[in-house]
Amino acid sequence: MRVLGVDPGLTRCGIGVVEGTAGRPLRMGGVGVVRTPADAEVPDRLVLVERGIEEWLEEHRPDVVAVERVFSQHNVRTVMGTAQASAVAMLCAARRGLPVALHTPSEVKAAVTGTGRADKAQVGAMVTRLLRLDAPPRPADAADALALAICHIWRAPAQDRLQQARLQQARHQQLHRRQTRAARAVPEATARAEPDPAPASAPPARRTQRTPEDSR
Repeated sequence: MRVLGVDPGLTRCGIGVVEGTAGRPLRMGGVGVVRTPADAEVPDRLVLVERGIEEWLEEHRPDVVAVERVFSQHNVRTVMGTAQASAVAMLCAARRGLPVALHTPSEVKAAVTGTGRADKAQVGAMVTRLLRLDAPPRPADAADALALAICHIWRAPAQDRLQQARLQQARHQQLHRRQTRAARAVPEATARAEPDPAPASAPPARRTQRTPEDSR
């Protein structure tokens, strides 16, 4: 599996490519950042982000794109820029028909370091170790992008099993509803098909014979 990890951002958008499968050694396919000038207009910066991601997609041809899920922060302006860059990454992937996986920062940290509260230095150190690099990738956005790709490779099998279980449960529930509707429909159809019972005929009146004594 070849995963393109995207750590979204307007000023620096981290990009990292990792190849491998869960339980086996991983290999880095490439790492870098897409930069945009802070004094440029937001639409122009988004165009630069899109062009940069498209170049990485074209060069590395990943099987899936893993993007950091945007979460709320105190700095609303930073969140907006991150969300916009994240949307661009998802758009680029969808345009090529590639699946997109979203992972929260805590999920990425827990997958790579074993704790969801790891700092950037710990994430960078573990990425360096897992990919057998000579030094941690710089800047930290690049290391975070590689961590996203690693996280997805390791979490994908469990997520696939969970998705299959949910689909199977949904099929069972749908089949149960169909069977229930069918079971209810049979008595109703039978009742409509049966003729109404004919009214019971009254017994013939008994005729009494009058005796001479009755006429007296």
